[in-house]
Amino acid sequence: MNTRELAELGQQLRVDSVRASAAAGSGHPTSSMSAADLMAVLLAEHLRYDFDRPDHPANDRFVLSKGHASPLLYSAYKAAGAIDDAELLTFRTLGSRLEGHPTPRRLPWVETATGSLGQGLPVGVGIALAGKRLERTGYRVWVLCGDSELAEGSVWEAAEHASYEHLDNLTAIVDVNRLGQRGPTRHGHDLDAYARRFRAFGWHTVEIDGHDVDAIGRAYAEAASTREQPTVVLARTLKGKGVDAVQDREGMHGKPLPDADRAIAELGGRRDLRVSVTEPPEARMLHSVTAGAGEPPRWERGGDPVATRDAYGKALAALGGTRGDVVALDGEVSDSSRAEFFAKEHPDRFFECYIAEQQMVAAAVGLAARGWVPYASTFAAFFSRAYDFVRMASISGAGINLVGSHAGAAIGQDGPSQMGLEDLAMFRAVYGSTVLYPCDANQTARLVATMAGLEGVRYLRTSRGATPVIYGPDEEFPVGGSKVLRSSGLDRVTIVAAGVTVPQALAAAETLEEAGIRARVIDLYSVKPVDRATLRQAAEDTGCLLTVEDHHEEGGLGDAVLDAFLDGRPVPRLVRLAVGTMPGSATPDEQLHAAGIDAEAVAAAVRLLVEQAVVP
Repeated sequence: MNTRELAELGQQLRVDSVRASAAAGSGHPTSSMSAADLMAVLLAEHLRYDFDRPDHPANDRFVLSKGHASPLLYSAYKAAGAIDDAELLTFRTLGSRLEGHPTPRRLPWVETATGSLGQGLPVGVGIALAGKRLERTGYRVWVLCGDSELAEGSVWEAAEHASYEHLDNLTAIVDVNRLGQRGPTRHGHDLDAYARRFRAFGWHTVEIDGHDVDAIGRAYAEAASTREQPTVVLARTLKGKGVDAVQDREGMHGKPLPDADRAIAELGGRRDLRVSVTEPPEARMLHSVTAGAGEPPRWERGGDPVATRDAYGKALAALGGTRGDVVALDGEVSDSSRAEFFAKEHPDRFFECYIAEQQMVAAAVGLAARGWVPYASTFAAFFSRAYDFVRMASISGAGINLVGSHAGAAIGQDGPSQMGLEDLAMFRAVYGSTVLYPCDANQTARLVATMAGLEGVRYLRTSRGATPVIYGPDEEFPVGGSKVLRSSGLDRVTIVAAGVTVPQALAAAETLEEAGIRARVIDLYSVKPVDRATLRQAAEDTGCLLTVEDHHEEGGLGDAVLDAFLDGRPVPRLVRLAVGTMPGSATPDEQLHAAGIDAEAVAAAVRLLVEQAVVP
């Protein structure tokens, strides 16, 4: 397209953004209008994409980080012929694919869900990592950001990581329109303020007038020709560009234009331009990852105790040998999480993300978007820093495996800042998630392999200290299952445990049996989904369930057990032992005792129930 045609396409994108928002009665047309010229030039001149084959290995990847500007994205889809005008006007209506913020669950051309600002660039870094280090098909990653979101720390985690990895296949386009939701942004139209920051992180910077289509084209070409550095195009724009009633005016964010018909006329009226988006060349992965046959590691039942974090690392390394699509990421704790075992055996598929948990989870989402199976690990406690990325991964439908080590008070002397005591609650609350908490090495190894074939967000909780190997290496552990470790027809109570509390529950049951009190023990390794059938049978047989967990009382194992009885049937007596205080520094055994979740505390709790005739 020539200059005039590109400018006309930009106007069409503005008009269609206004129309879609007017039809919906809501939306963000002014945020779309500021970036319309940036989108027009990218779509018509620089993006290589086959809309009929969104999984084409050489397609460029586009991420709309400022997801609220979805009217612009959908207007671009219409210009490219991916959707028609009738569908455009279903924006934000029930059942429409065109949601208020785009998601890949609805549209095959969307790489990741956006709308929580500051996430598009970090995920784009993950996609660019896949392209540069794994696939090598030559595609570029274009991320359109808003200026407001540059206040997010996650953007700068991404900026540093992209520079460190020399991601010259990544271009960030920043729509510097000066206005946020409630008023001016921190730096307004000061492009140099943003440029200084990006340059400090090692980026190549280009500053332009974001409404000059020729300057935009030159900037994109410069980005594509830059080597060994990611590029950021900083574009000075006007929010609501082209309509005097809203252009560069405060108070117009997130609202349809007050007079859409008049605005459309001011923009020159409706147009119906069609863009023939350049298709990518045929390509295949030049960096092929071989996979061979192999078995997960095995440990002898009753042998030396093994930490489940050790089992995780060895199982992941073995899985990497049998599945070439498995990749691993870690937040600079791989010697503790044991992801280092994978890193040593498969260095080409290991990504060190350093102490940047938001970027680590975002990179996992980006890798998953490209079809890889990522396992990302750090201390369980530190996933709280990246929780919004986990939430958005669920909205994307991303298949990611997250592994939290050093969980619970049982880590010992390091104290509460290092203890994951909220993680089960966090991950249980995520839509469509799977939450697993193994107690021994063989169980861990089996679950690590199983996770690779699951959907959605999967979380595995591992422990620091060694625990007994209570299962044989051929035991199966289906998701949604449990293991009844002790049972008789004389059981008076059921003890439900997971992870480090399983050995404590077994020891307590032995002590109780010596006192003439029979107790059933269930290893509830699948915390979500939970084994309702087994729990209901135990409740029917024993009348009382006692849960014991190395986690805070809220949202963990006890609440998972309760969920089995929320279908209207009578709820059994439920007793919960959990970490109800703020731990300090102590040995692991002292921590479990102080929290009231060791074998002695479990046995005492059951005896009290018997003495008080709570259980027959």
